[in-house]
Amino acid sequence: MLVCRALDEAGFTNGFSTRLGGVSPFPENALSLAGFDDDSAENIYENRRRFLNVFEGSWQLASCWQVHSADVRTVATDDDVKNDTEKCDGMISQMAGVLAAVKTADCVPILIGDPVSGSFAAVHAGWRGTAASIVTIAVEKMAAEFGSRPGNLIAAIGPAALGCCYEVGSEVIEIFRKNFPYANSLLTPTGEGHALIDLHLANKNQLTDAGVLPENIYLAPLCTMERTDLFFSYRVENKTAGKTGRLMSVIGRY
Repeated sequence: MLVCRALDEAGFTNGFSTRLGGVSPFPENALSLAGFDDDSAENIYENRRRFLNVFEGSWQLASCWQVHSADVRTVATDDDVKNDTEKCDGMISQMAGVLAAVKTADCVPILIGDPVSGSFAAVHAGWRGTAASIVTIAVEKMAAEFGSRPGNLIAAIGPAALGCCYEVGSEVIEIFRKNFPYANSLLTPTGEGHALIDLHLANKNQLTDAGVLPENIYLAPLCTMERTDLFFSYRVENKTAGKTGRLMSVIGRY
């Protein structure tokens, strides 16, 4: 897995999984951490056991039913941790011993930690979530719930489909142009009504616009569509194999 050193040194356990070291047949020995429609529950739970075993200590995993929304929920009780069927695409928490988790296979995972308040967030941002500024909503909710100040936050943006490979059509292009004055800097035209889009840069811009210091934002320069040797890619593998696994990105603290 990948770890953001800055978050780790600030006291936040964190990790972005790869596809290596599991038991799932994608095509073999793959670490699929979600996607019960494409893999058996037995495989996924064994893979999660292996993934969590990498981290020191005993952790509870808090996840959610992701629906490409801009909804961010607060995890504040054991019942909140156990409730993994609530529909949302981001979580914030201040609970010790809890790892907030989001699942991806091309979408952008974002982990945020506040060393001052001890609060943290995990965000799933596909093009819909990015267009709806879900990471901005997470930062604002951390401020409202835990008193976090954006200038104290550390953010890590993990592996995702990057601007080199992620092509979108006119509908997505127009939504981004409507929502963001800098949209053209995110887009590289590839033909009539089509363009490559840089969701890494879009989410970094949203973080800085929300007040997070640029020097506290870390990007993993790895494209899931290019590096299917390391990561699952829905766009690549669904076309070739008809199914794919899911990565998991987590953050928490003791």
